[in-house]
Amino acid sequence: MIYFETSRLQFRDWEESDLEPLRSLNEDEHVMRYFPKTLSTEETNRFYQSIIAEFKECGFGLYAVEVKETKDFIGFIGFHRATFESDFTPCIEIGWRLKKEAWGIGYATEGATACLQYGFNNLGFNDVYSFTAHVNAPSKNVMIKTGMNFVKMFHHPRIEKDSPLSKHVLFHKQQQQFR
Repeated sequence: MIYFETSRLQFRDWEESDLEPLRSLNEDEHVMRYFPKTLSTEETNRFYQSIIAEFKECGFGLYAVEVKETKDFIGFIGFHRATFESDFTPCIEIGWRLKKEAWGIGYATEGATACLQYGFNNLGFNDVYSFTAHVNAPSKNVMIKTGMNFVKMFHHPRIEKDSPLSKHVLFHKQQQQFR
């Protein structure tokens, strides 16, 4: 099923054929440089199953994204229920992960903007958050370009405090700000 699209991208259900490119995405050191580690095949399989389960439970999740013109799977953009211990959770998080070949041409911003529109207009979200390691300038730029507002810095509770990835930025968007 295609949930929505932009002029260049389609946001669709996951297919078994997406599992191998997802594994490659999660094994890529460049793609995963702002995460604690790359994911093994087994970890990606569990991640894939959690994405499918979240769609079944919530009716939304991390959408498989493909380029409309070529049908090339480039990664995912979408929503996730963040439930780790924090003063802003539980919340709906928007996130993205795209393969290197899809970087630098505006897909993340285009896709995140479309997701926010879909979340607010079709899923009835009132608030959406996004967060990333402070050192992740590309993702912070996407948050800014989509009109999300900086809220604060925080230490991610699931990352060791002495890690350069522990310090995170939190951005937020409310439905009334999107219109």
